Amino acid sequence: MRRFGEKLRTLRRSQGITLQALARDLGYSDHTFLSRIERGEKKPSTELIIAIAQKFNVKTDQLLIDELDV
Repeated sequence: MRRFGEKLRTLRRSQGITLQALARDLGYSDHTFLSRIERGEKKPSTELIIAIAQKFNVKTDQLLIDELDV
């Protein structure tokens, strides 16, 4: 799961979504927490992993298993 933040950033940028817009879509009032996840400073909750997988239409395994790409 070390690559989760990297994968999140890749998915977000590939769809042209800003960090602020993604935070808003996921119910956060601020993008700081997601920014820290992308930088690998924080770990996402199970609920957030599921929400991100649904938002970007990927499987949770693709986000969590470092050897798999998104």
